[in-house]
Amino acid sequence: MQEIVFEWLDANQRLAWLVVPTLAFLEACPGLGLFVSGIFLLSICTLLYSQDFLSLSVMLPLAFLGACISDHLGFYVGRWLGPKFHATKFAEKRKGAIKKAEAVLVRYGAFSILLGRLVPAVRSKVPLLVGASHFNRLSFTIIDLLACLVWTAGLGILVVGLQNLFSG
Repeated sequence: MQEIVFEWLDANQRLAWLVVPTLAFLEACPGLGLFVSGIFLLSICTLLYSQDFLSLSVMLPLAFLGACISDHLGFYVGRWLGPKFHATKFAEKRKGAIKKAEAVLVRYGAFSILLGRLVPAVRSKVPLLVGASHFNRLSFTIIDLLACLVWTAGLGILVVGLQNLFSG
């Protein structure tokens, strides 16, 4: 799959900037985030940076935007599905695990949102759970913006570090 993307990027250099927010969105998107790895985003960003397709000053705000939109989509889907989700057979079978996850969200609140943004395995799930737990909308937005900012800074550090590692 990476070869296909690399070929597309080479043939469509003027559209390369679209790949970053799209991958940042997909890797944190509820449901889809389970199938789109953050490693893919990191690889593509490193390639775009090392080949001078995109500068960090363009790439990082685009990644930030894709991540924030995806997190907020998850949050509002969670708010909408929350009451319905708890009544499903899936939720009934996993009632204990869901209660534990909600207890962590209630106990750690803001920290769980930040940690959820930084841990790839749960990145697409935390906003859904936070939304379903009826967490305050404004609080979620503020905390998520900060979490996405930290995540974006980490992405930038990793991109530069990997580029230096492979070029030097």
